[in-house]
Amino acid sequence: MSQLDLFGAPDEAPSAEPSVDALAAVYAEAADLAARIDPRIRFGTSSWSFPGWRGLVYSRAMSESALSREGLREYAQHPLLRTVGIDRSFYAPIPDEDLQRYAGQLPGGFLTCAKAGASVTSAVGLGGRGQEPAANPDFLSPAIFIDEMLTPFARHFRQFSGPFVLEFPPLPRGVTLSAAEFLEGLDNILGALPRDFHYAVELRERDWLTAEYAQVLRSHGASHVFNYWSRMPLPAVQADIIAPESQPLNVIRLLLPPGTRYQQQREAFRPFDKVQAPDPVMRSQVVALARRSAAAGRDVFILVNNKAEGSSPLTVMEIARLLTAQTDVWQG
Repeated sequence: MSQLDLFGAPDEAPSAEPSVDALAAVYAEAADLAARIDPRIRFGTSSWSFPGWRGLVYSRAMSESALSREGLREYAQHPLLRTVGIDRSFYAPIPDEDLQRYAGQLPGGFLTCAKAGASVTSAVGLGGRGQEPAANPDFLSPAIFIDEMLTPFARHFRQFSGPFVLEFPPLPRGVTLSAAEFLEGLDNILGALPRDFHYAVELRERDWLTAEYAQVLRSHGASHVFNYWSRMPLPAVQADIIAPESQPLNVIRLLLPPGTRYQQQREAFRPFDKVQAPDPVMRSQVVALARRSAAAGRDVFILVNNKAEGSSPLTVMEIARLLTAQTDVWQG
């Protein structure tokens, strides 16, 4: 499977430069909002290589490939963007030289949320189209995760490593894995991982979101990811099962509205320069979770994908505005 966010699309031809004054106004408002938000709350986006963010995050026209190589430097100057999702690690290990290049672009105190490889989080191999799914022999292997990800991150990227996200893709049709089998494997991998990193588990199978799952996380000091994703219950419903106050830290990932598909949203929303499908219910739930987390002294990482509403940085701004408002508009 090819990588979808960082290198999946061809470079886009640059268009006219945005107004410098307009970008300055964006940054000025973002700085004002950031000053009024609890520092435990970090906003970020899923990846950063989107030419359509010119005038929202970036000051000049750059191709997707150029942004993927060098865009973090300017991305991290945005006053509200204090974390970022590193999604490419899901598809293949990141070369040492790329981790070193990323580290050279980031300021002190910036923390990333890197995704564990599908080599350990996918129950089946990521084969090509038309291939029958085959069992992945390295599924939930702590040795592979440590070798492919934790060791190079510890060597080259330690100071910028926030929680590692173990996202478990939905099972393909015809493949079964019981909740008990999954929990046994999850218990094994979490128990074998070094405790000097934080781990956050993201589910795509709603039947696995149980009290027993929550207990496995607690026993290893890991966190559940509150996700906004096509076939999962909304974040507030997930919080009824796993309270954000009960976790060492919280990760909220805003990905796909209920009932939508990745490709559908991607094609409808490109070039990701405007909000096209605002979801006030989702936003208010995120604000409530963030406030609960910060009030309990927990760090919270809020990661927004373009496919949630149309433009990650603009959704971040909208949630930040709501977070700084005097009245919580979510009533439950």
